[in-house]
Amino acid sequence: MTVIIDGTNLTIENVLQVARFSEKIELHPSSLEKIKASRAFIERKIKAKEIMYGVNTGIGELASIVLDENQTKEFQKYLIYNHAAGIGEPAPIEHVRAAMLSRVNVHAKGYSGCRPEITLTYIDMLNKGVIPVVCEKGSVGACGDLSPMSQCALSLMGEGEAFYQGKRMPTRDAMEKAGIPIPGLQARDGLAAINGSNLITGIGCILLNDIEAWTKHAEIAAAMTLEALLANMKPYNTRIHELRGFQGAVKSAANLRAVMNESDLMTGKMKVKVQDAYSMRSTPQVIGALRDQLAHARKQLEIELNGVADNPIFVGEEDIVLTGANFQGTPISLPLDVVGAAVTMVCVLSERRLNRLLNPACSVGLPSFLTKGAGMFSGMMLSQYTADMLISEARILSAPAYVLSIPAAADQEDFVSMGMNSALKTKQILKNSYGVMGIEFMAAAQALDFRDFGFGKGTKAAHSAIRKHVEHLEVDRPLFNDHNAMSALVESGEILSAVEKEVGPLVSSWK
Repeated sequence: MTVIIDGTNLTIENVLQVARFSEKIELHPSSLEKIKASRAFIERKIKAKEIMYGVNTGIGELASIVLDENQTKEFQKYLIYNHAAGIGEPAPIEHVRAAMLSRVNVHAKGYSGCRPEITLTYIDMLNKGVIPVVCEKGSVGACGDLSPMSQCALSLMGEGEAFYQGKRMPTRDAMEKAGIPIPGLQARDGLAAINGSNLITGIGCILLNDIEAWTKHAEIAAAMTLEALLANMKPYNTRIHELRGFQGAVKSAANLRAVMNESDLMTGKMKVKVQDAYSMRSTPQVIGALRDQLAHARKQLEIELNGVADNPIFVGEEDIVLTGANFQGTPISLPLDVVGAAVTMVCVLSERRLNRLLNPACSVGLPSFLTKGAGMFSGMMLSQYTADMLISEARILSAPAYVLSIPAAADQEDFVSMGMNSALKTKQILKNSYGVMGIEFMAAAQALDFRDFGFGKGTKAAHSAIRKHVEHLEVDRPLFNDHNAMSALVESGEILSAVEKEVGPLVSSWK
């Protein structure tokens, strides 16, 4: 289904449709009229020789320098050349697609002042699969994602490189093959293409979607471990969490109960401890805290997706030009940072449950390191090492970027969000977390093989999904293949799909 762009209704789900699944987009007719009206407004002011930042002046510390008519025409080209100053490997195509979509939605509000050809060219590129090559690093997340968005904007002049039909090639060749006219840049066009935190926003939307799915996996893995450790089921009673009032915990407890539904532990048939360790009975509160942060981050990102992220802002209906700092990435980079740290926190909780599965002093009768031949065999002893390494790296990455501003541009830009660091490190935390959770899944499945009682419907479904990829560890074998297989399995969503097929959809952070 085509996604209609009108500047007001873009959601994270829409971003996924376009960025990851290449859904087509279409500009709403009313938005096209707004863009045209905004352009007419700015052209009247240019003709009247009014001074407007970034149109007929320099930018940043050079904003006091007024450009003559010929310089105004050429300025946008040199602006893009100067700002296309990133470094590193190309950003994933889905990230660049998300950034372009975010920028198009800003234009659709009708306050950017660019020509309609700029917006329509980006739409054509997205629909026909011409995606600029953009260095992953270089943005400080204020004045927008200037470096990466400038590499996108090079395409508007037929310059730079692009991916098209699975190949990397000069942008001019890609545009020609796809049948997309090159619009060139006129007054205001270049700055209108780059002056927002659009790549951070695009990455953030994709990350929130993927972290939401990972959070459900964390709850499924926790449920399996709780069953394997013969947990007391009282801490997952909905009333406990409703009385405190945090919706994340209410939802997390509901998912745990759904996965363990029909377990003999839920019926009270089995003898259990009066109270379990915190790493077990605090699971809804801890994962729930992540869920609450996800809900907040989604709200912030969707405000940004549908907001006016420009400087200046051309308000034609009021005949004013507003200058400010709506390019500042802090409102989205801070929640992204916190979500990344919260994922690390849930990984720490996972590792503590893993320890209880492996340590015979804590495992309620399970064999040491989950092997029958302890001494001759070491079982999953080294799996804990691997999880610990991944968590240690995630902890390092959880240091907040939003307090690490470094001034730039002759101190004109003396506070920046460092939001691209927030996005990229949260991405790496998530990558590590697939491995951590995969190891808990593997250990929980191994532990359940030693138990003889009726497991929950969701637990059985998850166990079956795991066993399609990793066999029971009867005797020691190299585990790196299993670890990598489990990490990929969590990332694929196969376990979640298997569980939801049996128990119905698990509750999400934002529904």
